[in-house]
Amino acid sequence: MVFLEFEKPLEKLYEQLEKVKEVGAEGVVDVSPMIAELESKIKATAKKIYSNLNGWQRVQLARHPNRPYTLFYIEQMSKKFIELHGDRCFGDDKAIVGGLANIDGQTVVILGHQKGVNTKMRQYRNFGMPNPEGYRKALRLMKLAERFGYPVITLIDTPGAYPGIEAEERGQAEAIARNLFEMAQLKVPIVSVIIGEGASGGALGIGLGDRVYMLENTWYAVISPESCSSILWRSWDYKEQAAEALKLTAEHMYEFGLIDGIIKEPLGGAHAAPEEMARTLKRHIKKALEELMPMDPEERIEARINKYGSMGVYEVLEESDKPETKKKKTKRAKKK
Repeated sequence: MVFLEFEKPLEKLYEQLEKVKEVGAEGVVDVSPMIAELESKIKATAKKIYSNLNGWQRVQLARHPNRPYTLFYIEQMSKKFIELHGDRCFGDDKAIVGGLANIDGQTVVILGHQKGVNTKMRQYRNFGMPNPEGYRKALRLMKLAERFGYPVITLIDTPGAYPGIEAEERGQAEAIARNLFEMAQLKVPIVSVIIGEGASGGALGIGLGDRVYMLENTWYAVISPESCSSILWRSWDYKEQAAEALKLTAEHMYEFGLIDGIIKEPLGGAHAAPEEMARTLKRHIKKALEELMPMDPEERIEARINKYGSMGVYEVLEESDKPETKKKKTKRAKKK
């Protein structure tokens, strides 16, 4: 098991539990009362730790190396998945996966970021940072879904779009902007779920939906805490302070009206009980589709546009409220 810094009290208890179980395996002493006591302590300690997490701790949980990724959820939620590749323009981006899936009889197009489960696969998947061809592949799949009337499900987990010069040369910004433009008008339902990190345009490029949810221990922001810290303080040392200032947790996003709901995770995070998390996620997605599928496509598009148009806070000044502009009088020097 991998324990984060704030989980150290749990690590000690688990070590004690393993030692007691080893003694019990020898069959000399009955250790069942000690095991029950330690398991009770572990549960109580976990509840205490996870009920009072700050922003930076949520970020750490969202990045946990054992956290389930897109392909795991697809495998757990669908009976059959056919992955489709390529953007028909440049290549196949491994950081975004997608294709056709069947969820309890409903055919869907499902796509999302994939980080990789080990070092070799993380390099292969570019650590979940898509290039422009990844977003163009996603758009191709969404247009395919629209053609056949299949709902779209997107699973978001990225530290951001790839910032390399080759990505910029191939139109990174245009690819993300085009996705936002097309997703706003897509005639089929879109359900988006942030399952890990939701950083900047890299997340937003497949994140515009009729329903947007966040798992409990995820984050969503225009910039990562480390990058924010490096810009404001010229150092990564203030990343924890930046995480609090950014207000990037699911609770903050729901309070701001930027998401439609928070999906609770098992005690200890999604990685503590991945199969249970997949069942919970599937239940929320099915419920959202049941609400969205019967709607008229034009009404659904109008509701989607109104939803995003109403986000944010602004103030309109009347003409009478505007400060008067005073004209400056300039004196010209007289010519002699």
